[in-house]
Amino acid sequence: MQFTRKINQDKNKTKKRKKIPGLLQTLKKGRAGPEGPKTEEHRRANGSSKLAKAPTTTSGRVVVAAAVVREAYYSVVHEFLPSPTHNPRKTPSFPLPGRDSHRKRERLRGEEDLAGIPAPGTDKATPKFKILRLEVKRALHNAPQPGPFTYVVQCMYIVPLLGQTYAEGFSHMLISSLRHLKSVESVQKDFLEAKHLAAQLILDILASIVPHEERILVKLLEAFDIELRDMAHALYCSESDEDIVKAREHLKQYVQCLMESESYATAVNLITRFSIQCCDESFLTKLIEGNHFEAAEKWAVFMGKEMISLIVQKYLDIKKLKSANELIIQHDLTKEFPDVNYLYKESVLKKLAEKGCWDIAEVRAKKETKLMEYLVYLAMEAGYMEKVEELCRRYSLEGYVNSLVPEEICCGSDYLDLKTLILEDIIWVDEINGLLNAISYIEACKIIGVDCEWKPNFEKGSKPNKVSIIQIASDKKAFIFDLIKLYEDDPKVLDSCFRRIMCSSNILKLGYNLQCDLHQLSQSYGELKCFQCYEMLLDIQKLFKGATGGLSGLSKKILGAGLNKTRRNSNWEQRPLTQNQKEYAALDAVVLVHIFHHVKGQPQFGVTEGCKVEWKSHIVSRVKNSRSPLRF
Repeated sequence: MQFTRKINQDKNKTKKRKKIPGLLQTLKKGRAGPEGPKTEEHRRANGSSKLAKAPTTTSGRVVVAAAVVREAYYSVVHEFLPSPTHNPRKTPSFPLPGRDSHRKRERLRGEEDLAGIPAPGTDKATPKFKILRLEVKRALHNAPQPGPFTYVVQCMYIVPLLGQTYAEGFSHMLISSLRHLKSVESVQKDFLEAKHLAAQLILDILASIVPHEERILVKLLEAFDIELRDMAHALYCSESDEDIVKAREHLKQYVQCLMESESYATAVNLITRFSIQCCDESFLTKLIEGNHFEAAEKWAVFMGKEMISLIVQKYLDIKKLKSANELIIQHDLTKEFPDVNYLYKESVLKKLAEKGCWDIAEVRAKKETKLMEYLVYLAMEAGYMEKVEELCRRYSLEGYVNSLVPEEICCGSDYLDLKTLILEDIIWVDEINGLLNAISYIEACKIIGVDCEWKPNFEKGSKPNKVSIIQIASDKKAFIFDLIKLYEDDPKVLDSCFRRIMCSSNILKLGYNLQCDLHQLSQSYGELKCFQCYEMLLDIQKLFKGATGGLSGLSKKILGAGLNKTRRNSNWEQRPLTQNQKEYAALDAVVLVHIFHHVKGQPQFGVTEGCKVEWKSHIVSRVKNSRSPLRF
């Protein structure tokens, strides 16, 4: 959003609309400051500069900018935009007299370099941007006159003529291309001279003379390392202490405009960069209430320790323990907030427990007995009693468990279990004969639920582990297949058996995000063809796109009770699986069948009324040699 739009964004605030343009008009008139514009004699007395001779009217600046950068525009803007065959939008052009054959050859060379860029809409923007930026870097490396930094500033005056579609992206490309040149010694002189030009450009952007986005303004400040003395030089052609003070007051007016238009991030950037004192505690409150946390922290750090302590307290009030803890550590406030670090660690353990990441939680807690006791409490609260026993045995915490009053533990009793769903049997299958018997039973079913599990891998960037088990259930029986062992024993029989199920048009196969499971199965057992094609597959997740909480949340919505997911991230490669693991795995598959009965309007459990949803159009099939699913 441009400054002109942001300042006038609230049409109902008529007082602001009348006040701000008047201020901008004052700021545009030669950037006079409190004492009015400097005279030409004053400028000459303080040293001449390119900026002093720049016209002050909007039209004059545009004309001069166009004249200065028309060659730059031709060699960079025209050359690095997609060709007309890729984009019907016409590129603005200027009369460029005297273009010789050398310039034409350079243009053709540039077009050849960009020939590999995909047409619009055919690829992601990031790869295209990187290719274009590489070409801009090459152009800047060739030291365009008077220098790459000055050249870029001049280009920034003309880039808005490209229109909103291109202006911001191309501006970002130009500025980011300068980073690698900052350390080049041969262009340091140009960088110092360009700082004054960049300061002038920033003033033009603030005054809405050059219509750039706020993000571009911030990038310019950072790329050219603009200081207050640079702004004073742009305003008054002087870097005296008196003019620096006046420059700060001048910029303060822009900050107030930005704050009134709720452009808080940009306002804070100006405040912290130019040390502008214009806000109090109420400003911090506004930032936090508006969720501008990054800007709030930046401003608080700028203001000092007292304001940092205040933002920490405000973070604690809204339960932002992580952010509060980070600020306490960074600014040595442990004495002022001694308990926050432990509270933060407790919150981390609770989140890990809620996600079922008990092993990670144990690693985080094992160095502190108090934290380990809290983890045991969380396991008891979740009804994960085998984890409680495991932790107590490993860390000798039986005394802590015995000390808890029963009322202190609120176990999750509002979960579905297999008794409620009246499941007759759970059958573990890890031999070929058992596999054949199970497949014969499943082939006689009309509707089955399918799910699979694998050992979680908590190493960032590593590949997922191989799928360990697959569960297939009717409304009466659940089979848990040990894929690892069956694959080792006889992969051909395993492939044949599961193909009979997956490719059967007589069995409706239900899953929850089953496409993801099938992808993982294909990655784990690439030699098997049974997981690469299927018929009559229905993903329950797609029937209830607005439902939250995963399969457990959907179960609670449809059946009246959720699923206990505490064992989701347990070790599914251990053998034998615990009884609790088997029950968890079976429940994930059988609950799909019960949810489907409600989808059809034939409830067998839970709420009395059906939940009729159009489902037949969501059935998909994928036959051999077909790249995309077929829909019925």
